[in-house]
Amino acid sequence: MIVTVPRHSIFKQKALQWATTFDAVCYLDSNGFNDPYSKFDTLIAIGAKAWVAAPAGNAFDELEAFRGLNPGWITGFLAYDLKNEIERLSSANPDELHFPDLYFFAPLHLIIITGDKVEIISDTPQQVLDIIDQQQLTANSLQQAISLQPRFSKQEYIDAVTGIQDHINRGDIYVTNFCQEFFAEQAHINPLDIFTQLNQVSPNPFSTFFKWRDNYILGASPERFLAKRGNKLISQPIKGTAKRNPDMEADELVKQQLRNHPKELQENVMVVDLVRNDLTRSAKQGTVKTEDLFGIYSFQYVHQMISTVVCELQDGLSAIQAIKNTFPMGSMTGAPKISSMQLMEQYERSKRGVYSGAIGYLSPDNDFDFNVVIRSLLYNAANKYLSFHAGSAITYHANAEQEYEECLLKALAVVEVLGGLK
Repeated sequence: MIVTVPRHSIFKQKALQWATTFDAVCYLDSNGFNDPYSKFDTLIAIGAKAWVAAPAGNAFDELEAFRGLNPGWITGFLAYDLKNEIERLSSANPDELHFPDLYFFAPLHLIIITGDKVEIISDTPQQVLDIIDQQQLTANSLQQAISLQPRFSKQEYIDAVTGIQDHINRGDIYVTNFCQEFFAEQAHINPLDIFTQLNQVSPNPFSTFFKWRDNYILGASPERFLAKRGNKLISQPIKGTAKRNPDMEADELVKQQLRNHPKELQENVMVVDLVRNDLTRSAKQGTVKTEDLFGIYSFQYVHQMISTVVCELQDGLSAIQAIKNTFPMGSMTGAPKISSMQLMEQYERSKRGVYSGAIGYLSPDNDFDFNVVIRSLLYNAANKYLSFHAGSAITYHANAEQEYEECLLKALAVVEVLGGLK
């Protein structure tokens, strides 16, 4: 069923409000960013007629089997710690969120919005439309300020970066993504209200509201992990961040400085090489290429350096295998990839879980699109635990204090919505 909805922004709000009454929801919003690889503006998957949840071990095999039984639309998430299934790795850091490592569902109702066109895929599309039309939008509830606590003091973070740089000096790794958690215990939030505010404060092209029972992911991600369009794979790693300036001329200068900053260029090209290497596992020989190197993209708070790497998919390789071959995203690991992931388990103080993982969909034609879970709040409503991670690239030339400030910059939108940072 396809209908025209003139005030599609209101329709989206009503649809999401209704969707949150179900145990399974995946809301993906491009927020109007122009992207040659996106198939729609907004997707809302509502309710689960079938689902799979699995820990690392045989999770990708379980997803492959689930996909075989559900060849239509499916949506879900992949947690960072699936790395332990792909490589000989382990995770011993504390996890207070208790999300599964993999969760996908086949929706009861699917809504796809492109411009003012709304497609409803459901056994009862007219009923879905009527229910959404009848929704009365509720005002945002008054949110008590929640102060996130850091796992590292500033000095502890700086000391950790110094230790990591000792490994770089010894040649153990070249670059890594070192992440820290900000958290709140006994936190009471309305997830829909917080997401709505976050999406207003920091609209990004891979924004996500994901619900699985009492578990929520409220995301404002600017980064694509991997997409498939026909026989083409597309990955768009981000490395390089600069704070925006409210003055237009000064902001333009910030962009130019980012575009020519030696450390940022070094970080980006290292990750591009890593992603190129990851894609060779799935590519037809000789087809991996960098379509766009060092592109500068502007968002609400920051400018980002984003490169685009593509390849042609090998004949006979499944979509799930292509995802597994490149997971997790190179921008969230480092180089060499396995050594960096091993080392960060020693230096980080919390399990990343869904952070650094991916959220997305597979469509009936076996195309797919997944983001990188960054700039995202994770919330377990059952135990009232709220978590936000931020990371930055550590290289030989990295300044520990500046990297700490970059983490705070990436947390800025979330801190603004929640009301503070201890």
